Amino acid sequence: MDDHLLGWLKTLDEERLARVLANRLDAIAPPWPRRLDTLAQRLGNGFAVMEVMRGLPLPSLEVAQAALALGEQAGPETVARFMGVPETEVSPWLDLLFDHALAWPDGEGRVRVAEGVARWWAAPCGLGEPLPHYLNSWTVSADALRGLARTLGLPHGPKRRTVTRVTEILSDPARVTALLERAPEGARRLLDEFAWDGPVRDVDGGRFVVPGAPEKWAADHGLLFRPSWNVAEMPREVALALRGPDYHPPFTPVPPDLATIPVDPEAVDHLMTLAAPHVVERCAAMLENTAKFPLPLLKAGGVGVREVRRVARDTGCDEDETRLLLEVCAVARLLAWDESAGGLVPTEKFDRWRLDDAAARLRVLLSAWWRMERSSLRKVDGKYGTVLGDDPAGAMVARARRALLGVLARLPASTACTDRTGLVRSAHWHAPLLDQSLLAECAPAVLEEARMLGLVALDTITDLGRAMAGLDAFPGDEIDDSSPIVENDPVLVECSTRALASVRRSALFGADLTAVVTGPPAGELAELLDRAAERESRGAASVWRFTPASVRRAMDSGYTAEGLLADLAEVGTVPQPLDYLIHDVARRHGEVTVTTVACIVQASDPALLAEIAGHRRLGRLGLRLLAPTVLASSVPADKTLAALRENGYAPVPIEDTGEITIRRARVEEPQNGRLILLPGGRVAEFEQPPYPLVEPPPRPARARPAPARRRGRGLPVRRQDVGGHRPDGLSPADRPAVAARLRRRPRRTGGDHADRRPDRHHQPRRAAQRRARRVVRGGGRLPGVPAGRHRRGPRHLRLTRAAPPARPGVLRPPPSAWPYAVRRPTCLRVPYAVRPGLRVRPGLLVPYAVWGRWRSG
Repeated sequence: MDDHLLGWLKTLDEERLARVLANRLDAIAPPWPRRLDTLAQRLGNGFAVMEVMRGLPLPSLEVAQAALALGEQAGPETVARFMGVPETEVSPWLDLLFDHALAWPDGEGRVRVAEGVARWWAAPCGLGEPLPHYLNSWTVSADALRGLARTLGLPHGPKRRTVTRVTEILSDPARVTALLERAPEGARRLLDEFAWDGPVRDVDGGRFVVPGAPEKWAADHGLLFRPSWNVAEMPREVALALRGPDYHPPFTPVPPDLATIPVDPEAVDHLMTLAAPHVVERCAAMLENTAKFPLPLLKAGGVGVREVRRVARDTGCDEDETRLLLEVCAVARLLAWDESAGGLVPTEKFDRWRLDDAAARLRVLLSAWWRMERSSLRKVDGKYGTVLGDDPAGAMVARARRALLGVLARLPASTACTDRTGLVRSAHWHAPLLDQSLLAECAPAVLEEARMLGLVALDTITDLGRAMAGLDAFPGDEIDDSSPIVENDPVLVECSTRALASVRRSALFGADLTAVVTGPPAGELAELLDRAAERESRGAASVWRFTPASVRRAMDSGYTAEGLLADLAEVGTVPQPLDYLIHDVARRHGEVTVTTVACIVQASDPALLAEIAGHRRLGRLGLRLLAPTVLASSVPADKTLAALRENGYAPVPIEDTGEITIRRARVEEPQNGRLILLPGGRVAEFEQPPYPLVEPPPRPARARPAPARRRGRGLPVRRQDVGGHRPDGLSPADRPAVAARLRRRPRRTGGDHADRRPDRHHQPRRAAQRRARRVVRGGGRLPGVPAGRHRRGPRHLRLTRAAPPARPGVLRPPPSAWPYAVRRPTCLRVPYAVRPGLRVRPGLLVPYAVWGRWRSG
């Protein structure tokens, strides 16, 4: 709380205090303040001060800046002299600041500015902090202060006296000019940059310690101070001294001129009466369309261009109008996201909104547009933004809208603005805290949106727009469901009623099955004709044409022939051709029905179906009788079959062709390779290995004669078929015999035991045993290897290791690439670690003949 503000409030009379409170309604918001100190605390709140400053014109803020720049010396006379104008021109703007409690006079005649304003303008008029702020700072030591005084030729004395004398010298333009005459080259240019282009600038800190440098000279003479190494600031008094006695801050007490032309007031009112009912009608049609087809949202948020164009095509609007109405309806809470529908659908408020009169519906839309924090038609870099997407400008767009419309409202009646640039300058004069580039960007979009809503016509504001502009102080927030102050404003109620007074509530029906409305149709009339006929034109007169398809569409929505004719008779005389058309369509409407079912249950015995339909335990199937021998089920066929079988019936599934369904496991067809017959009639597919496989020449020490054919034992394998040409080791003539032998189940022998014969190829046997236990469950691949003779021995599981053979000139894979497998006397079960080569089904056995000589090479 500011003690000076509290002291000033105590001196006010009742009339002056009432004027302050009328301008600062935020200070008397509930709970009402009961003491002056509470009122002073609310008046000095920083956020409240900022909101008040946004509504003040440019001259008042310029006067406030000048008062801040003068500091303790600010008074009405000194401020006027500093700004170079008579005191009579400054006094009205000072009084405006006093009435808003942004500034007040103290007992000594000086002007005190609120602390919130001072925090907003850290550098008023482009000037820095006062010189005592730097001299009394902890960054300036006592030795540095004595050195500065010695440099300026001042005698040694107490710190307070030294600060006062240094301030007097550096505030005098003549003495500063005399100092600059002895400055090194470049010092004048450096100081001018600080004086005119901002008090704080980035610098090279190393230059301030170089003897003879302009930066060091300016710092030694107190013209620049460094709060940090690479940042330097110029005191306020030094900057004013460098600018000279002829400098005056800008002061524009008069708004910029605006080029205008007179327009016909009757034409303006006519366009308003056409646009106002049209926007209400199009909003209702658009919301009806979204009720049938919910609007999906993009992943990044907002509605896509494709959906906007679809809605525009379905409702007969153009794309720009659709963009505007979608966002207005969303802000008015007539349109919202529904999780179950998966898109934007009308809300419950829409049901209440459509039952109100047309004027009330229009005010809801205008209030939503007035507080909407985005511009639907604003282009950024030549492109529209996403509908219902995020707008970085946010609330500034709403303030720009109200500022531009406020400028048009200040023009005389029936006066159009022809200068778009002048309109932007005038809006900036009335709202100086808005970015002028944002105003120039929003101006075309705001005027086009206002024209669609009936607030602007022929570049002049209508009575409806003038009533909206008068509610600038109570716009409401976008997050509000409604703005009662705006929607129930008496002036706006009167203007909205007059804007919709000329709507037509009747139509002229012709014998050529057309309906003509001469003028803007009422919302109820347009909704009725849109449901039962096709609109052919719109404008000063709207035309609809009745067709069999349009009448059928009305009946699909719930109308009967008598009900539709009764509603049409209320708005006009129904001709005989239209009566015949409606009755003809009604006679054929509903002859054929379409029902969606999950599946059907058929039987030749109607009594059996009647029993099933009345079965208590089958109630969850939702069975209903379509014919004496046909039942419809609401659950899929597989669940219906299971339920019938659980209750003692024996149904069979039937295909669409009427044949009994037989389900079999699907066998994967080979892409490239060959098939081999496996036990149980199963097959496996061979694929070419990633490296060539050939059989090496036999070692002399291990050369053995080829095994002879024995009855009931093994089958011969031709070596020439295995040497890289036939990976399975079988000829076409041998395959049937292999298959026949594999069909016979091998008899089992006594206890399992491991072959412990030493072999250098079995060194990693233990690790491989653990790996071989993981039999493939989801499919595996077995590489083709040379086939070898059959090994006799006990019929038990034994671990094998197949090493791809090598030949001269062919690189042999390392042992880590060898596949592991579990071998049986006649078949081999595919393990987990097998490399690509053979694709088999899970848990199958591979003929031992295809594995080959596992101990070779």
